[in-house]
Amino acid sequence: MGKRAFIFPGQGSQYVGMAKDLFENSVEAKEMIRTAEEAIGFTISDNMFSGPEDALKQTDVTQPAIFIHSVILGSIIRIIEPDMVAGHSLGEYSALVAAKAIQYYDAVQLVRLRGSAMLQAGIEQKGTMAAIVGLDSLLLEEICVEASTSGIVQCANFNSPGQIVISGSVEGVKRAMEIAKTKGAKLVKELVVSGAFHSPLMASAKEILKLKLDSTPFYDAKIPVYANVTAKPVHQKDEIKDLLYQQLDKPVRWEETIVNMINDGADEFYEIGPGKVLQGLIKRINPDVKVFGIDKYSDVERYL
Repeated sequence: MGKRAFIFPGQGSQYVGMAKDLFENSVEAKEMIRTAEEAIGFTISDNMFSGPEDALKQTDVTQPAIFIHSVILGSIIRIIEPDMVAGHSLGEYSALVAAKAIQYYDAVQLVRLRGSAMLQAGIEQKGTMAAIVGLDSLLLEEICVEASTSGIVQCANFNSPGQIVISGSVEGVKRAMEIAKTKGAKLVKELVVSGAFHSPLMASAKEILKLKLDSTPFYDAKIPVYANVTAKPVHQKDEIKDLLYQQLDKPVRWEETIVNMINDGADEFYEIGPGKVLQGLIKRINPDVKVFGIDKYSDVERYL
């Protein structure tokens, strides 16, 4: 018998109008949004439901918005239960709530702080990120080493075969982009981000996050959570906490994570949250597994 995996999206999946239909159709969703707003002291539903898009794109708003949307969906589709979970970057927090390793109220405060700290780190240490398509990971890691004579740069997200995001200082990333073109990359595109996420330029954010992680109650996960940093399942609360701390300046090993989940028996993947980004990545990682998306209330209704 195959296993079911829930996967939770990260930054970039937000859209104006997100979770509005959940709020309008589900009493539980409405209560969960109000709870989150009380926890973070900010009426985030205004930005989620009506924008403007520029406000929703700010990291300190984007992260809690996607997290809230994802966790509500995971909560109201009780009829389907995951055997294992993972989340892309920010999505790891949604996955941990689904695995009961952290409570929603505490997690939303952590996510809001994480977004603010990352935004601040991006202001203090100007950085950027770029997507590179069509090069294998070993070659791109070598390119980053070569380019780092110009400035900090490293692989940040190993998303799917031949789709990798690099991150670092503006000079380092630009140099790596130039080298990647000469080495035959199919596409080299700078991303619109407010900082060099998953790179050493997030050091200050990491320390701010650590204080909050240390004072937040964590629990052993009820089901395996595949961590971004290791791509392996974790259960133990102290290890979970440490991996969240490391995650800010370490690469997201997403392709490896999905491969490991499949090797451990997952043959159905449900992307729980806004957008379809992860569904696309999984189809590229392994076209043989089943992939579903749950984003809107109409998606939830199919399982009620």
